[in-house]
Amino acid sequence: MPDSASPLLKVALVEDDIAFQNSFAAAVRNSTDMQLIGMAHNVAQARRMLAGDPLDVLVVDLGLPDGSGIDVIRAAHASWPDCGIMVSTTFADEKHVIASIEAGAAGYLLKDSSAEKIADEIRALHAGGSPISPRIARQILLRFRPVEQAPQVPTAAALATATPIASPLSPREREALELITKGFSYDEIAELMLVSRNTVMTFVRRIYQKLEVTSKAEAIFEARNHGIL
Repeated sequence: MPDSASPLLKVALVEDDIAFQNSFAAAVRNSTDMQLIGMAHNVAQARRMLAGDPLDVLVVDLGLPDGSGIDVIRAAHASWPDCGIMVSTTFADEKHVIASIEAGAAGYLLKDSSAEKIADEIRALHAGGSPISPRIARQILLRFRPVEQAPQVPTAAALATATPIASPLSPREREALELITKGFSYDEIAELMLVSRNTVMTFVRRIYQKLEVTSKAEAIFEARNHGIL
């Protein structure tokens, strides 16, 4: 339970979605240990907020109408170095995750988290934790997983003389193959590509047919051999 003698956590939100603003405000106001200091609807308003007194926790959406929330995170980290910054967004791709962390975010939550849970995540962040949605945490871990070993890696000389395959991979097939190479499962690839698992399986079948292979390791090897990866 929150210590009634402790000062209230000063919290603010940068978010343009009215429904999320309302649920966030309700969650904070129903918490006896925190206070909602302000809400900015866009980057410009957020920058004006940063000119004021430092807060304890700032929650930032990445997709704002006049720019990127990553710029807000970077500015907040510079202006309020002791403020805990947490992302709350629908973007689950590696590019946004890594850019947010590099800009200064210490937490990254997807908006599939319940509004009621946000108060606990704010407390965890202020206590020194790094709240991260499970799907994002898994993605970060998989980024550093060793790639499935192919029979051998083509040399630079071999790549220089690589011959194109008879039926080139489509952009979506190439994207699926790159995710396979990074170690993602078919279900995870479906989430990242915003398609069904059956569609991913169709991409995989086409990749195997075009590369004339029967396994992931062979597909990775042949793709490298043909200069696709």
